Amino acid sequence: MAGSTGSLLAFGIFVLLLAGWLGQKYGLPPPPPKIAGIDLGTTYSSIGIYHAVTGDTIILADDLGKKSVPSVVAFLPNGTVIIGTRAVEQQEHNPKRTIYDAKRFIGRNFEKDNQDFLADQKRYPFTIKLDSDGKAFFEIPLDVGVKNVYPEEIGALIIEYLKSAAAKHLGVTLGQVVISCPAEFNEKQRNFTAKAAEIAEMEVRRVISEPTAAALAYGLHKKQGVENVVVVDLGGGTLDVSVLWLQGGVFVTQSMAGNNRLGGQDFNERVQKHIIEKIAEKFGKTINDKEDIQQIRLEVEKGKIRLTSVPSTTISLNLKTVGKWKYDLTRDEFEKLNEDLLKSIELPIAAALEDANLDTADVDEIVLVGGSTQVPAVRKIVGRFFKKSANYGVDPELAVVTGASVQAGVIGGGWPLQVAAMELPSKRRKRHFFTEQQKENEQDRATTTTKEL
Repeated sequence: MAGSTGSLLAFGIFVLLLAGWLGQKYGLPPPPPKIAGIDLGTTYSSIGIYHAVTGDTIILADDLGKKSVPSVVAFLPNGTVIIGTRAVEQQEHNPKRTIYDAKRFIGRNFEKDNQDFLADQKRYPFTIKLDSDGKAFFEIPLDVGVKNVYPEEIGALIIEYLKSAAAKHLGVTLGQVVISCPAEFNEKQRNFTAKAAEIAEMEVRRVISEPTAAALAYGLHKKQGVENVVVVDLGGGTLDVSVLWLQGGVFVTQSMAGNNRLGGQDFNERVQKHIIEKIAEKFGKTINDKEDIQQIRLEVEKGKIRLTSVPSTTISLNLKTVGKWKYDLTRDEFEKLNEDLLKSIELPIAAALEDANLDTADVDEIVLVGGSTQVPAVRKIVGRFFKKSANYGVDPELAVVTGASVQAGVIGGGWPLQVAAMELPSKRRKRHFFTEQQKENEQDRATTTTKEL
């Protein structure tokens, strides 16, 4: 009986392999995608699918052509919901109803005197409160009263937006998902990430850690001789460094370190502050107008992106306060303004290696994730630390969603036949590092909030 069962299993595998080969050779129609891959990020979110037969992944854009959609949800006074880029564009005029960074609070419980939570209450322009169980929620003032919204509900609105964008491309609505989360998330945080997808009426097939997804995007699970992988994830607001051990398609997180107050937004703030000071020197006026501040913020972001490919750029402004004005920003000046922040990237990398008992020479692959790793200075710092270049083959902003989509395609039975990657749960805790200025700022915010309560 056992021999018969083994023969049937072998025959079944042979049929699947033959079907995949025939599909590729003769152009048979591939099975339609069943499962989406979603990166529900702190700053940006994306959705993708795995293309059967070719093995390619496609990241789907929204109606504005954005593959990376801002993780921002706004409520108008009448209750209308706006998501993504459109929400960002109206943020300065509607700060108390525009929610961002919701992922920082998902699946977490706080004591009322928690210093981190008190600092967050001061940091954000919208109102964050705790319910009787210590769960954070956002209080939204509307024309008809107050609406309380939880972090997972904000996540669900973003996922619904992404799902709708995908449906317009594919002509079908995807009802299943592989969704990513930070490696440091505990079981409760992972469950609430899954809950966000379930609220958006998507069945969760797997919650995959972001570093593992990034490694999948680069195909490291299929590469011979790769065991130790370092993933440096620098996004809009956080730095996460993970050391993975890879063996036979199994990923184990060996260590984690980072700075959850360091990212591209912090680089932008330094440049924005510098430009406002230059305007004050030139015109003797202080920029207080919200539309002017929003314009400077947006133009600084565009300038930072241009500086990833050119040594200098011009930031052109047309402000209510001072009229038209231009400022020439060089890459060298950008790096000098952010010198201490850039230098601080090295500390969590060193700590993650130390916790994993590895030297730089033991690292087989370095993977860069997050839009801020496109900053030349960041790549230079990482390369100098490891004495070799990191992987650049995949768009770092889309690496996580690409890996989640690969896993989605494998689970959904995409061709050619592949073996799904597996993750073993990590018992390691993430080590957090902050610059001295960040520590002072956090303490000031928490102290001020305490006095106001």
